[in-house]
Parts: sequence; structure tokens; C-alpha cells
Amino acid sequence: MTKNYRIGLIVPSSNTTMETEIPAMLQSRKNQSETFTFHSSRMRMLHVTKEELAKMDLESDRCAVELSDARCDAIAYACLVAIMSQGSGYHCLSESRLTGIAKENGANVSVISSAGALVEGIRTLGAKKVAIITPYMKPLTKMVVDYIEESEIKVTDSISLEVADNLEVGRLNPLNLLEIVKDLDISQADAVVLSACVQMPSLPAIQKVEERIGLPVLSAGTATVYQILKSLNLKTKVPNAGRLLSGSF
Repeated sequence: MTKNYRIGLIVPSSNTTMETEIPAMLQSRKNQSETFTFHSSRMRMLHVTKEELAKMDLESDRCAVELSDARCDAIAYACLVAIMSQGSGYHCLSESRLTGIAKENGANVSVISSAGALVEGIRTLGAKKVAIITPYMKPLTKMVVDYIEESEIKVTDSISLEVADNLEVGRLNPLNLLEIVKDLDISQADAVVLSACVQMPSLPAIQKVEERIGLPVLSAGTATVYQILKSLNLKTKVPNAGRLLSGSF
């Protein structure tokens, strides 16, 4: 018997990548016993600045209500930097608040965040040191680095592509990461975060980079899918999406 799972996504209004990469990963599983549908609620945001991110985050409560109206089986807050720019450990507060809002609306669902998913994904791989690539301006990248390091994971190197327009971030060619990663110092890293941003496309490059450098490679997107599958008690395996989604964890 085939079971359908409704996946809810809380996304910035200018985000296009999570609604591309998450369905691509889940639908590539080709498991006859499961199907997925995808349902989004949007928070207004055009430019990736601390001020605009903080204003956008206030809309996440409304989004949790809307997606719980649809009785989604999993809900993911799909904006990593909106969470990480709010300060250490904010993903725990956000997930708890949004889960409570959904439950008050009659939906028994635990809301996950891409920020929390990335931290947990790194830990799941057993990595204590990572090198990361972000599309952000350098001050926002520093906030992401600080947040990860406050989670007791050392960031050994980072590259900031410095693209402030969120629409332009979504238009970046993911295969360019095959060249960009060559400038990332991975000599001290246990794993590489190829895209510390759910809007920067990276899925077509994840497996290629992992095979080239010989280290586990993940992204905010692959980590979010890992947590979605865990929350649904499904096998955490997606083809060609890196070691985290190899089914080994």
C-alpha cells in the first residue's frame, strides 16, 4: 500500500531552490510504498540582510498555522541564515515555538529548521571540523560561522560569494561549486558544507565534490531532507546526495 506524505516548507518569498531540491531528492527515492506532495507558505524577503531576515522571521508563526491547516506530515523552516542571524541556539527556540503553534492548531507535527538540520547533520557524520561555502556577504557568513562554532563544531575555512540579492543566489550555477571548492582549505576539515544556504543550488555538485575530495559533503538542503526523513521514520537514503543521505545513518 502506498502512503502519501505531505511536506510543508516555510520559505522566504524570493526562495526558489528548496522547492526544487527537496522534491528532487525525495522523488528520486523511487520507493513504491511512498509518494510525496509539497506545500509552501512564504515569508516576505528580497535581500539577505540581518534587518530584513529579522523582520521576515516574525512571519514564520503565520506560516506554521497555514501549513498545519493542510495537516502536513513534516514541516521544515527552510531559511538557514534567518535562524542563525538571531543568535546562538535560536533554532531550538524557533522549532519549539512553531511546533507548539502547529499543535495548538490541531496538527501533531514537529517543525524542523534547516539551521538545526545542518548542525545535526554535521554531528551525525561525526565531524568536529568543517569548511563551508556560503553565498552571503562576509558579515552574514561570520554569523553563520559563529553559530556553527557555538554548537561546538570548528569552522576551519569559509568562502563568501557575496551575493546579496536572494533571487540572484537562486540563479547561481551549482556546477560552479566544482571550481569554487578548489579555493576552500579542506586540509583540517572532517567534512565540507558545500552550500550553507538553502537558496544556493548545490545538489548536482554534492556527490561529484564528495568523490573528488574524499570527505563527506553536505548542504543545508541535504541536511534538511535527512531530518525530514527521520521525522517520518523513513530510511534516510537518497541517491547521489552525499554520505549523509547514503542510508548509513
